[in-house]
Amino acid sequence: MTLELIQGLLLAFAIVVIMMPPYIRLLRFVGMGKQIREEGPETHLIKQGTPTMGGLLVIGVVVTLFILLRGAPEGGAVAPLAALAFVGILGGFDDYLNAKTGEGIRARQKLLWLVVVAGVAAFQIQGTYAITGIRVPFIGEVAIEPWAYVVLAAFAIVAASNGVNITDGLDGLAGGTLVFAFVAFLLIALLNVVPLGDGTFGNQPNIAFLCALIIGALLGFLWFNVHPAQIIMGDSGSLSLGATLAVIALITGQLFVLPLIGLIFVVETGSVILQVAYFKLTGGRRIFRMSPIHHHFELGGWDEEKITLRFWIVAILSGLLGVTLFLSSINRLA
Repeated sequence: MTLELIQGLLLAFAIVVIMMPPYIRLLRFVGMGKQIREEGPETHLIKQGTPTMGGLLVIGVVVTLFILLRGAPEGGAVAPLAALAFVGILGGFDDYLNAKTGEGIRARQKLLWLVVVAGVAAFQIQGTYAITGIRVPFIGEVAIEPWAYVVLAAFAIVAASNGVNITDGLDGLAGGTLVFAFVAFLLIALLNVVPLGDGTFGNQPNIAFLCALIIGALLGFLWFNVHPAQIIMGDSGSLSLGATLAVIALITGQLFVLPLIGLIFVVETGSVILQVAYFKLTGGRRIFRMSPIHHHFELGGWDEEKITLRFWIVAILSGLLGVTLFLSSINRLA
């Protein structure tokens, strides 16, 4: 299994690296350049016109390789692949509108589509695994009604999708932090023991293999996305990969470990919520120079590369802590 994971990761990396240059040229030819918002940092204006929608290539490579190497998805692989594809469609359309008109899909319309996809994925997960309990660190298995699980799972998918989308504001930031998050869940899927829906128990090799493909494809994308970026992930990548990360957390039974593994996404989202709430409550005062918080550090004089690398370090440490928490919980259960 380890050999398969390494081969899948390397193959995904190689294909993305080979395909990315012509893909970038195609995006330039059809005018798919990122439109930078005026209220952002002035230093970002230089990014105007950088090809966007890089996430679509990542999605295409991952889905195609999974089907070619593993066959038609079944069981636990259905929901994450569906989330990757269908949220990717939403993000791709949003990227297209941004490039052509300077404005993407309206927030309410985007949220509605995310809620629908998240609800279907949550329902499919609950039905496949007949989930009646949820693992809570330091407590153990806690009973939960099926309808309550579907609501909680759908919320987690929408929240993670938006969290990664908010984080995607600096070259390499979202891509790098996603790599470390998926590495953590690859390890969890290999070490996990879960009910497989047919009365048996086992680990989750399909989920681990999917994580390996995503890691490889993201590393290939980062080859061109590190500062100064030649291509931007766009909503097609950030929304879909965030949703997929949450779906994998649900399938592995580690929903409450997800906020730790995805700590950067939580902090980025929290900074926006705090900024907006404080602004409204105080009549215009701010906690941060600008939100999300990576812009706060940017306006404070940190170089873009320094912010990205330090956030990557936090992502590595939080991923290790998340896996440690997972191992502690299964050892306790054993």
